[in-house]
Amino acid sequence: MINPHRFSIGPADAQIAMLQWGESGRPPSLLLHGTGFVADVWDEVARELASTYTVYALDRRGHGASHKPGAYHFLDYADDVGRVIDALDLRDIYGIGHSAGATDLLLAAKLLPGRFTRLFVMEPTVMDPRRTRSGGLSEESLSRVESTTRRRAEFDSADAVFDRYRAAPAFADWTEISLRAYVRHGFVPLDDGRVRLCCTPEIESAILRPIFEAMEQVYAGDARGNPFAWLTEIDCPVRVTTAANSGPIYKEMARRAASLIPSVSTLFFEGAGHCVAQELPGRVVEAVREFAK
Repeated sequence: MINPHRFSIGPADAQIAMLQWGESGRPPSLLLHGTGFVADVWDEVARELASTYTVYALDRRGHGASHKPGAYHFLDYADDVGRVIDALDLRDIYGIGHSAGATDLLLAAKLLPGRFTRLFVMEPTVMDPRRTRSGGLSEESLSRVESTTRRRAEFDSADAVFDRYRAAPAFADWTEISLRAYVRHGFVPLDDGRVRLCCTPEIESAILRPIFEAMEQVYAGDARGNPFAWLTEIDCPVRVTTAANSGPIYKEMARRAASLIPSVSTLFFEGAGHCVAQELPGRVVEAVREFAK
């Protein structure tokens, strides 16, 4: 088994950590993970796709080995995708994304028209700008965002993390390879042998606030505004997927995306949850290849 090539792009204070599977010179595929994770959680999907594509994945800002600047709005992430595409001079890209990472790709397709051939997006984080609500987050959502800061950040060892996460409902259906990849690369070793989350609870809380605002249809954006109307201008075919065991809000946001995107089709994964690529990677590879035909 050949490990992916690791590299980074950008200056030292704004680096984006990258992985590459497969030989250069093949059509590119760009993979974007969801909130809290790292590029390595795509490993099983990427290894299969590498027989056909040059597969790239990145640690999204705030995650893994990438920069952690404190700015975590949707367009910040889309701008980072654009930086990667320009730095690697990628064209005719097959974009594959999960959750907020799927949203990165949708917005990047508008920022860089003509660079993507198609997008395969699994339960993207989307609000419908035609049905916005006034006001801020509900008390319940505020409480959930703030409670993230109390998440445990340090563990005695990587094995202790794996055992803890393997018993957690959110990771119960992940493959062992996917979970070990997350534990290995989503945590940084400390001098005393312990390990700490790369995406710290404080960072994750800052990342989640815009996401919860989008869920509740109250997102106003930053100084650049709300970019979700851009989805009506995406110029490539898009497949939006949902999963049977996902929460209702994920299915609702996928419906919002499908209602906005001009050239859209949908797919439903039976027997899977929100993190379908880490639960049933073979099914995802099959679906990705089917959409490419």
